[in-house]
Amino acid sequence: QLRLCRAASHPAVWKQVLVLGLDGAGKSSVLHYICSQKARTRIPPTLGFNSAQLHVEGLEMDLLEVGGSYNLRAYWPLYLSDAHVLVFVVDSVDRSRLLTARQELHALLAEEPRLPLVVLANKQVGASHTEELREELALHLLSGQRELFLLPTSATWASLSTATSVLHVKSLLVTLLSQP
Repeated sequence: QLRLCRAASHPAVWKQVLVLGLDGAGKSSVLHYICSQKARTRIPPTLGFNSAQLHVEGLEMDLLEVGGSYNLRAYWPLYLSDAHVLVFVVDSVDRSRLLTARQELHALLAEEPRLPLVVLANKQVGASHTEELREELALHLLSGQRELFLLPTSATWASLSTATSVLHVKSLLVTLLSQP
């Protein structure tokens, strides 16, 4: 599935954002909202990958989401070398899978120790607070190793915070990718 989002029509610098996370975390919802600024009631699970291009402020961002099912996670490291930023989406309501999310995230980070990291604590309505997630995902162990951001989001149809939280993510990505 290919989606194209345009916010500018001039030559741009190409940068890739790799969007990963366990299945059901909300990766596709976040991508859809970043590009369209509209929430959808249901987005089917990603069976392979989704790609979206976003042209904004002199950048051409290729947002590449690779599905998060168990059998697709083995392919995640293959996409790291082209990435300029890693966005890792966590379902902050599903506490039973936080350990798996932490293990998968830290395995990825061991492969690319300098890649900037944006962790999205998704589904924040009634979910774990971001500081609890920082601890549960062992993000404190990464301090000083890389640029690291942990942001609460809620890219769901029912969420009133979708507009501002996901647009903060878009703004952060533009800032990170604009750095030399």
